[in-house]
Amino acid sequence: MAASSKKVIYAALIGNGLIAITKFIASVITGSSAMMSEGIHSTVDTGNQLLLLLGLKKSKKPADKDYPFGHGKEIYFWSFIVAIMIFAVGAGISIYEGIHSLMDPHPVQNPFINYIVLGLAMIFEGFAWYFAWIEFNKARGERGYYEAIRKEKNPTLFVVLFEDSAAMLGLIVAFIGIALGQYTGLHIFDGIASIVIGLILGVTAAWLAYETKGLLIGESADPQIVTGIRNLTKDYNFIDGVNEVLTMHMGPNYILLNLSVNLKDKMNVSNVEENISTLTSRIKKEYPLVKRVFVEAEENNP
Repeated sequence: MAASSKKVIYAALIGNGLIAITKFIASVITGSSAMMSEGIHSTVDTGNQLLLLLGLKKSKKPADKDYPFGHGKEIYFWSFIVAIMIFAVGAGISIYEGIHSLMDPHPVQNPFINYIVLGLAMIFEGFAWYFAWIEFNKARGERGYYEAIRKEKNPTLFVVLFEDSAAMLGLIVAFIGIALGQYTGLHIFDGIASIVIGLILGVTAAWLAYETKGLLIGESADPQIVTGIRNLTKDYNFIDGVNEVLTMHMGPNYILLNLSVNLKDKMNVSNVEENISTLTSRIKKEYPLVKRVFVEAEENNP
């Protein structure tokens, strides 16, 4: 999963970096606000890929006395920062640039250059989007798309996919805005396109922030895993009943499990220890994402 995430991020990083440079060059030559917004967008996306790579690297740090459960949630934190960056920098500056253009509209010079840049950007961005889409589909499995996004515990996959999707929409809007301005002679379309691009980024950022917030706070494991663990305990005679199966994702590949059970009466300590050890080993074997298991034993009420 980590290798797939890095491939997706590197593909987006290279594509966005090259696209950002060409967009800025085109914006300087033509004076297009929409193209300037697109350049800012691609620059923010490039920075975001670096932040995601930083998050992946930090999340692999081993556990220590200050962080006994490891640093897996680093990737959730940096994914949340990416959402803030898209909103504050990408959306904010794009909308500002668009409003500024509406207040002082001016014709776009050499619009043909913008068309070339936008066309090339669509090709490169489309390649990055397709790569992210393939990896997301692999992780999605048989789940529906909406369910997969809501339940996916590795945010790097859908963060990059959402970024690339917003980028493709932004390119289409920029193309339409520049074309309308050229053929109608109304220069306000360039500024309107810039504002629309900002709104697209704002909506994307809000959605990403919402999705990563739950992971950052501490989402439970997939319901199928929780149900499977509960059913698994039925194979052990020393357990009289299960009170709670509490899980939390400490990272995309790290589940913390707290199992509260009622033990049968008249069991000696050695049998309890042996049985709990056997149960713990089986849970970890059948559900490899479960790294730590805590069993809370409770006596039956009289």
